[in-house]
Amino acid sequence: MDLSFNRFDRDAELTVLPPDLAVLMVGATARQAASRTAAVQAGFVRAAPDPALFAPLDGAFNGPMARYLARWGKNE
Repeated sequence: MDLSFNRFDRDAELTVLPPDLAVLMVGATARQAASRTAAVQAGFVRAAPDPALFAPLDGAFNGPMARYLARWGKNE
């Protein structure tokens, strides 16, 4: 069972659902979220991620490119 949700795409056209279908989908989603499978899936959460993953050594996700852009900006 896939419990992930798609992200909102700003470029996509919005679609208006008929009220009955919208209510049906909300009900199904609520029942799915309250299911035992969802509770077990929520229990799979691991320990906090390593803080070093969010603080790269270079201070940027691509150190060489960050240095290049810093040099490039000074040349103008």
